[in-house]
Amino acid sequence: MSVVTRFAPSPTGYLHIGGARTALFNWLFARHHGGRYLLRIEDTDRERSTPEAIQAILDGLRWLELDWDGEEIYQSANQARHAAVVVELLEKGLAYRCYTTPEELATMRETARAEGRQPRYDGRWRDRDPSEAPAGIKPAIRLKAPQEGETVISDMVQGEVRIGNEQLDDMVLMRGDGTPTYMHSVVVDDHDMGITHIVRGVDHLTNAARQTVLYQSMGWDIPEFAHVPLIHGPDGAKLSKRHGALGVEAYRDMGYLPEAMRNYLLRLGWAHGDEEIIGTEQAIEWFGLEAIGRSPARFDFAKLENLNGTYIREADDARLVDLILPRIAEKLGLDIDEDGRDLLIAGMEGLKQRAKTVVELSDNALFYFQAPTYPLTVEKAAKLLVGDGGALVHEVAAKFGELDDWTAEALEDIVRAHAESKELGLGKVAQPLRAALTGSNISPGIFEIMKVLGRDESLARLKAVPNG
Repeated sequence: MSVVTRFAPSPTGYLHIGGARTALFNWLFARHHGGRYLLRIEDTDRERSTPEAIQAILDGLRWLELDWDGEEIYQSANQARHAAVVVELLEKGLAYRCYTTPEELATMRETARAEGRQPRYDGRWRDRDPSEAPAGIKPAIRLKAPQEGETVISDMVQGEVRIGNEQLDDMVLMRGDGTPTYMHSVVVDDHDMGITHIVRGVDHLTNAARQTVLYQSMGWDIPEFAHVPLIHGPDGAKLSKRHGALGVEAYRDMGYLPEAMRNYLLRLGWAHGDEEIIGTEQAIEWFGLEAIGRSPARFDFAKLENLNGTYIREADDARLVDLILPRIAEKLGLDIDEDGRDLLIAGMEGLKQRAKTVVELSDNALFYFQAPTYPLTVEKAAKLLVGDGGALVHEVAAKFGELDDWTAEALEDIVRAHAESKELGLGKVAQPLRAALTGSNISPGIFEIMKVLGRDESLARLKAVPNG
């Protein structure tokens, strides 16, 4: 059997982090088995589904590089097919017309709550003659669910789940206005798309029992189910915006790399021994649903940042430059030419060693395009240039001016020799130089910086340090 999975988001908002992980698991499982991964936009709720939300989902998946096979499918285009299945169930006597009014349904719910029961439809139109129907009521169509026994789900994550059929009421397949419900549409679409494995959040586990009944009523093969635990915050509470329940585009804007996000999402509930850094090809090779845990995963920004920092250090320098150039240009109001790009590529090796996000990387690179202005705004850097610090800068700058061989090694030799002549540690000279060159007390190595900036710019910055 060829594996076919799907990701089926409802376009009523952004692609949130839980949805992104669901998409990733489906994508990896299909790629691991050499199968197909499909995308279905469940847009049957026309009032809440918006073109902007659909675009956000597509953009988010593309940013994560979770490519789907074929064109995306829109559920709303299949409504005629959904209706045809309802007609077939009615003809088989496996569904019925329900004329219960909204007021009667509200009374049922209130009575059930008062008696400590789960609110469920009581089946009052299940066996009644439609001739008894009240005038002016457009019927909903309900599935005749089994009333005895149990429905068993062999879940690839949760194990065997048994649900007594007395807990399953006759679910609505089609509303009175003729529109199909989500519970009905999803089964028809999954069958017609040939979906073999449904990987989704554990909050759909009860739905799986109801949907299994519909599969059985139609005589269709039931897909394998894998219901994945939800993602919680680091405190164990339900994931909220303060924990990281943001749209995928927010993580892109905060400076995370897509490969780092995939790696982090993979490790939210799935494990391969103690491996933490798992590249995409390795993930495809290793991924299996049996390695998904049953406990909720905990989202941790600190872990994500550390992982992202690892991927930044391993990323191609030219690619990182392309990511940060627009940010730098916007922040400084500059048009950065090819020379500026070359300067960043030359300095990227040092810059990326200290950054955990692309935003941090771009902020750390600003000094290459913007010389320090005085007084310095970074207090720790300003203190480095007070008194002896400023004097040391001017002394060393004079020696740099005599240098013909403008290399990191030659520059370092001068600083070391000057520090020794003053009976100072290297840092006592290097730190004021750092402040003078960058306006900060933290940066890549100063000798690398001077080599990248070049002789004229480096000397100009050092000589601009105020005397005294």
